[in-house]
Amino acid sequence: MTTELAENIDWVGYVDWDVRDFHSFDTHHGATYNAYLIRDEKTAVIDAVKAPYVSNLLHNIADKTDLAKVDYVVCNHAEPDHAGGLGALLANLPNATLLCNAKCKDALGGYFDTANWKIQIVSPHDKIPLGRKTLSFLDTPMVHWPESMFTYIPEDQILFSMDAFGQHLATSERFDDQYDLHSILVEAKTYYANIVTPYGKQVQAVLKAAENIPIKMIAPSHGLIWRRYVSTIIGEYQNWAAGKYAPKLLILFDSMWGSTAQMADAVMRGATLESDKVSVQFLHVRKNTLTRIALEMLDASAVALGSPTMNMQMMPFLSGVLTYIRGLKCIPKTAMAFGSHGWAGAGSKHLDMWIEETGWLRLMPPIQSKFKPSCDILDKCEEAGRKLAQAALNAVSKAAES
Repeated sequence: MTTELAENIDWVGYVDWDVRDFHSFDTHHGATYNAYLIRDEKTAVIDAVKAPYVSNLLHNIADKTDLAKVDYVVCNHAEPDHAGGLGALLANLPNATLLCNAKCKDALGGYFDTANWKIQIVSPHDKIPLGRKTLSFLDTPMVHWPESMFTYIPEDQILFSMDAFGQHLATSERFDDQYDLHSILVEAKTYYANIVTPYGKQVQAVLKAAENIPIKMIAPSHGLIWRRYVSTIIGEYQNWAAGKYAPKLLILFDSMWGSTAQMADAVMRGATLESDKVSVQFLHVRKNTLTRIALEMLDASAVALGSPTMNMQMMPFLSGVLTYIRGLKCIPKTAMAFGSHGWAGAGSKHLDMWIEETGWLRLMPPIQSKFKPSCDILDKCEEAGRKLAQAALNAVSKAAES
């Protein structure tokens, strides 16, 4: 396995092939916890790993240098998947000073007893000379925690970007040009959709601050390292952060006895009949993950939400999905609600209220069916699909004109 990013700069992290859940993120392709070793007149480690894998990190470092020769450990981000092993790491590096910003020091104090740690606070004005190489820093608040920062080596033009530009993807390869680009971009988009979406404005600010920094390589804390497709992933981040719409209709629904599913199918049929330029994603929420749903929601321009009534509410899993989506603060969508019911049509009414409370554009009142949908109801659903498809196209057109 190739680990060298540049002369005397190596990946020393851990590949977690088996992880399948990352605080509700569906990591069906595993994950990596990336750490990096820079050897010069002074030696530095960039980031740690998740606590159970510190021994692997120490082994990888010791394979390339004496642990006593490590002078610095940089903590770009205090979240436990990166900093969880920091205490054990520092305990085995007797001469290492921890470099982090002031907010990171405070956050680490919430996880560890740092009283005996050697800590040096760094800011964007500081430079730490290692010899021929230099460490410099860029604060990136709320991308995606308040203490987050990037570390940069100007001599090699390598940006250690913490969680930004990362992917949850376990592979034996380390670099983007060693793997299928489409697959990497899907995983990067999935990561952005589920982790970074609420912080689009902050991402735009960071991209603006970094636009004059020459970057040959981006080394994130998760996934593959970008060396050939640096401009590609930066361009994608610019689109995602700006909330760029795709001509996409997302149909999210749950169903009890199949009636609401029939209505969802009619919505899809109407959309596909209206335009072949609109991508339709048809997701039964209990048969999909939050991770997949957030991915499809990221750039959707129109959404149809369907649920039967259960205990005078929408179905419970859909309620959880919508709580998750609201927290992600997605770009506003054109949306409508639909659903079947028995004696009280509360499910679709609650969906309709959710649309209004979230600040999305309400296309029409909810379409309700008492028990099995009639042909007339299905025709209304089909017409709603047509209108949603047109709304999706119009949203993309308006965004292009602005």
